[in-house]
Amino acid sequence: MNLPNKLTLLRICLIPVFIACFYIDVTWKLYLAAGVFFLAYMTDILDGQIARRQKIVTDFGKLMDPIADKLLTSSALVMLVDVGLLSPIPAFIIIAREFIISGFRLVSAGNGKVIAASWLGKTKTITQCTAIIILLLDELVVAIFGFPLGTAAVWVSVFFTVWSGVDYIIKNKGAVSFK
Repeated sequence: MNLPNKLTLLRICLIPVFIACFYIDVTWKLYLAAGVFFLAYMTDILDGQIARRQKIVTDFGKLMDPIADKLLTSSALVMLVDVGLLSPIPAFIIIAREFIISGFRLVSAGNGKVIAASWLGKTKTITQCTAIIILLLDELVVAIFGFPLGTAAVWVSVFFTVWSGVDYIIKNKGAVSFK
């Protein structure tokens, strides 16, 4: 197994660790969760860079990398809703978009068409990751800036989530038959 695939598996293995952070009986558990989430997110950046640079893109990576990303983001959103740091509405919008685009990609792949991520998709991912970390570090962010930035960061990520989803479907509507 190559390094990018090992990093994808590491990201998946970090998800239960991330979730467990919410149940640890320490005052700094959300900071720990933020660190684990950040580490997991960094494996996503690294595995893609290494795979492209070394030209070792595999079927396993094509399948598991996006699944790992969606599992990580979805678990973070669910846990943030659970602890009251996030409204379920933006969480639902973000998760729904991921299901819709994943389904779209699945049908396209079944038709032999691979659709690459756009700059909007990458922006969506970055804004989601940033919003999640800001929410997890809410107390620290308020102490530094004097007000919470998490809600604004979440709605910025929702904006890019919806925009990238609509853009994806419009640009690739020919890849899926609607008949």
